Amino acid sequence: MHTMWKGTISFGLVNIPVKMHAATENKDIKLRQLHKECKSPVKYEKVCPICEKEVKNEDIVKAYEYAKNKFVILDEEELESLKKEQEDKAVEILDFVQLEDIDPIYFEKSYYLSPNEGGGKAYGLLRSALSDTGKIGIAKMIIRAKEQLAIIRVYENVLVVETIHYPDEVRSVQDVPNIPEEVEIVKKELDTAKMLIDQLTNDFEPEKYTDDYRTALMELIEEKKNNEQTATGKEKAVPDNVTNLMDALQASLDRAKKDKPKPKQAKRKTTTKKKVAT
Repeated sequence: MHTMWKGTISFGLVNIPVKMHAATENKDIKLRQLHKECKSPVKYEKVCPICEKEVKNEDIVKAYEYAKNKFVILDEEELESLKKEQEDKAVEILDFVQLEDIDPIYFEKSYYLSPNEGGGKAYGLLRSALSDTGKIGIAKMIIRAKEQLAIIRVYENVLVVETIHYPDEVRSVQDVPNIPEEVEIVKKELDTAKMLIDQLTNDFEPEKYTDDYRTALMELIEEKKNNEQTATGKEKAVPDNVTNLMDALQASLDRAKKDKPKPKQAKRKTTTKKKVAT
């Protein structure tokens, strides 16, 4: 697994050097956008709307818009300094709580933790302590230039970091429109609904759930490919008379010499001696 972060997890006086790896991956099928006419991939360019020209990465700066069209410019060095300052800190477990105390709406992304050099014993200690108490740890850490609130828990035999949203990142349910306050429920309808839930209740087996759309899309793609229903994008044509750079420069120089008008030679002046009268 690719190591995406190295650091130290600490609780009390125990420090655990760890490596972090992504626990999940996106299996979405990525589709390209082609020009309908020539079937070539469409480019997306960064263009300044005022200068009306393409902007290169080295000409882009980061800024915070504090009011309409008003910005605070942030230098890359300042951002890197802040990031480095936070990344150098150990990830300290702040509290221990029950997993059931956290609603799933807070969960964001999962990462596996593996022990780094010399961290095996401390890693095993934290894993056993969490398993025996049924608790999870609450911590803060920097991931991809953002301070994340996270939980540390045991999944099977591995420590897992689960990033979670801060409370102010979860929108209030009061903002959800058209939620009925009270609805009169017929008892017979409620009993029937409960009976249906009981009949469909099973143990959670994640393996039995599959992405039917992704499977059908891949089958469609393979069918079209096997039936040669494909397209080849056109490449930008290169002029036939293009040669290497030195040849082109030499040819230009020779042509310039040939076309340059020759300087006119200055006419020699002739002087006649005057005869001296005797």
